[in-house]
Amino acid sequence: MMLAPETVIGVLGAGAMGTGITQVAAAHGHKVVLGDARADAVGKAKQTLAKAFARDVEKGRLTQAAATRALEGMTFTSGDDMRAFAPCGLVIEAIVESLPIKQAAFRALESVVSADAVLATNTSSLSVAAIAGGCSQRARVCGVHFFNPAPVMPLVEVIPWLGADHGMIGDVQQLVSKWGKTVVIASDTPGFIVNRIARPFYGEALRIFDEGIADAPTIDWAMRELGGFRMGPFELMDLIGLDVNFAVTESVFEAFFYDPRFRPSLTQRRLVEAGWLGRKAGRGFYNYAEGETKPEPTRDVAVGTQVRDRIVAMLINEALDARYARVASAADIELAMQQGVNYPKGLLAWCDEIGASVVLARIEALQAEYAEDRYRPSVKLRQVARSGTSALA
Repeated sequence: MMLAPETVIGVLGAGAMGTGITQVAAAHGHKVVLGDARADAVGKAKQTLAKAFARDVEKGRLTQAAATRALEGMTFTSGDDMRAFAPCGLVIEAIVESLPIKQAAFRALESVVSADAVLATNTSSLSVAAIAGGCSQRARVCGVHFFNPAPVMPLVEVIPWLGADHGMIGDVQQLVSKWGKTVVIASDTPGFIVNRIARPFYGEALRIFDEGIADAPTIDWAMRELGGFRMGPFELMDLIGLDVNFAVTESVFEAFFYDPRFRPSLTQRRLVEAGWLGRKAGRGFYNYAEGETKPEPTRDVAVGTQVRDRIVAMLINEALDARYARVASAADIELAMQQGVNYPKGLLAWCDEIGASVVLARIEALQAEYAEDRYRPSVKLRQVARSGTSALA
């Protein structure tokens, strides 16, 4: 399975992610087939791509000739007929996060593409093995998880499942790297690297909120101003969409056999049920209606420090647990969290900076206070604290 510069790329799903992936592949010289079951989604994607390439020309990122070639090299298709994907050497699926729907799509794709074509899923939390399990040629299936917006975010997680062809994985990694992306390799475990390790950023913030320790603006302020994060957890959840964030949390929770570390928030669920989905709905944790002003935080440094230390300790614990479970190398964990979700520093390096024994003491204090398995320290955190070695080792 060789993926050459002239490989035709297929993208199934014309939502924001699929459109973004199409833009990336086309900008790097590939002919691209973009398809979706919904004709209106394909029409919207055409307009979005035309505007995106016009903007790239205006900003000097592409020549007019290159932009014209990219747009002329695109084929658009709608409906359930997959035959337009026949010439593709790599098809990246970016449709709804439903295992039965993805399995059906992969079976349909497999019936039209060549025997050596690679089939990749952009799933953020579903099992790649389960998606591959619906195919007759399973070895050519892998995960290729972009982050939104795909043209801007530098990180891509490549996920081989147990039966994936290792040569194919190397080809995919090389090709995506040529698209200017930073590629990390993640094991086929729930949430992969980023969506697993990042869960406490939201979950622990929601827990602190529910306990009345601090309100949403204060927690956001603490994580931005004292923690160095670009956005606080509540404003970020509103930006992502509470329905999307809740669905990923729920998926990871179920996939980990209901491990309490990943338990979703009832508060978040109620907002989703109410239709308060964040910015896109005009209301989430904050009100985005015209004339509304964002509530001011309580700039209490003692409370803010408590909030920051608790959330960061939980993040570090999760990063070390991912390392212990061999989800990824230490280097890839650091890259993923900095380039995938813009964390101010790598969590393993942050552990070294704070001191593993200090982080362990904070987690153990939470466990003693709440008597919940949610706050169990990772074996790896205990090992690093006991040995005094670097968390990066």
